[in-house]
Amino acid sequence: MGEDVIDWLLQADPAIGWQVRSDLLGQPADVVEAERARVATEGWGGDILALQSDDGYWGGDVYGRRRERDTVMWTLQVLLRFGIDPGATSVREAIAKVRDGVRWHDDVGGRPFFHGEVEECVNGGVLGYAAYFGAIDEGADRIVRLLVEQRRADGGWNCAPPRPTHRSSFDSTLCVLEGLRAYQRTIGSTDAALDDAVRGGEEYLLERSLFLRRSTGEVANDRYTDFAFPMYWFYDVLRALEHFRANGGEPDPRLSPAIDLLLSRRRDDGRWPAGPRRPGLRGYFLEEPEGEPSRWITLRALRVLEWAAPDAV
Repeated sequence: MGEDVIDWLLQADPAIGWQVRSDLLGQPADVVEAERARVATEGWGGDILALQSDDGYWGGDVYGRRRERDTVMWTLQVLLRFGIDPGATSVREAIAKVRDGVRWHDDVGGRPFFHGEVEECVNGGVLGYAAYFGAIDEGADRIVRLLVEQRRADGGWNCAPPRPTHRSSFDSTLCVLEGLRAYQRTIGSTDAALDDAVRGGEEYLLERSLFLRRSTGEVANDRYTDFAFPMYWFYDVLRALEHFRANGGEPDPRLSPAIDLLLSRRRDDGRWPAGPRRPGLRGYFLEEPEGEPSRWITLRALRVLEWAAPDAV
């Protein structure tokens, strides 16, 4: 991990800079927290918070149809990935507006936002936001019960498949696991059924080395090998590796093919390229054009390698 790469990362928005100081440099807590505090007031974080309307919405919609991303669902995911301080005054005010004013469409239940709707992948995201932003209540408990019930026989989940299938999907399974793990970490749950569901879902991914077909060993979907930011509902190998890193402990040996893939994408200058450019929030982008050096991907990749393959950093 060259100094030039670190210097380049530190020139970024505070949403990236504070994570570099914390996760890659291990700087003192007061230095890290001072940088993190800037996320809610400056740069991308401050700009995005300012876009919220008085009724709690971003972009006038809770989820968005087709390709819209300027909505409550995806704005909260971006703020979470920024690591914005949930205790900051402006963040607490924004979350209170969401809790009090945002509701799902009637065709998916019409509930308050943090009570979720019906689809597994959506509810996994909502549960993760509730845990991160301090909004866990009886609605989160409802989501957990529903997700445990919706688990498929092969161990994972599948959200709105295009045709009837008993198979789980990588995309839906990871969205659910992120939410369930966040819930567990927040409330310290020891519920046996929940723990079984989480471990079963993670086994589903590990048995496939995060991106390979269990039956043939071939790449399950070429999209899974492209690393992008923001992720939204899309699955990719780096996002899955981040999930397992967040769990702590020694990396499972079955992650080795995914780590090899991650290393193979590193450029000669020690940086990782940006993946496919996803729709932005309110028309501006948080990422470089595809193929250009990406601070987001580089930060996330180095963080995973610090955990799983420190000799390769």
